[in-house]
Amino acid sequence: MALVSLLGSQVQGKEGTVDVASLSDNDVVGIYFSAHWCPPCRQFTPVLADYYKKLRADGRKFEIVFVSSDKSEDECAEYYAGMPWLILPFSDRQRKEQIAQKYGVRSIPTLVLVDPKNGETISQDGRKIVNTDVSGENFPWKS
Repeated sequence: MALVSLLGSQVQGKEGTVDVASLSDNDVVGIYFSAHWCPPCRQFTPVLADYYKKLRADGRKFEIVFVSSDKSEDECAEYYAGMPWLILPFSDRQRKEQIAQKYGVRSIPTLVLVDPKNGETISQDGRKIVNTDVSGENFPWKS
């Protein structure tokens, strides 16, 4: 499965460990690169959280995995406390770098949208989608 090779076998959730293979039950998985020290990130994260909650409340099969660019595990934990989705373990810095390189992430915040069934990239500019498709009516954003 494409997401397992990308994210590893497990990510963390608010309730504990989540098997990455189970993410294929979603129509879209967002990979969210962000950090607490980044002002644009702190501005976009609450917008994304509201959007995520709305889509999920509407029954949309959408999940996000946070990939932290924080400088320490404590900073990451504090920032993640306000997020409603999953997180790549902070300690897995090598995988974080591999994922960022795969998607050409050069700045944060970056939201990459992926089809979890085949691993294909839907968009590398999920921020634009969140800011323009505010109602989520175009979900799952596939042409």
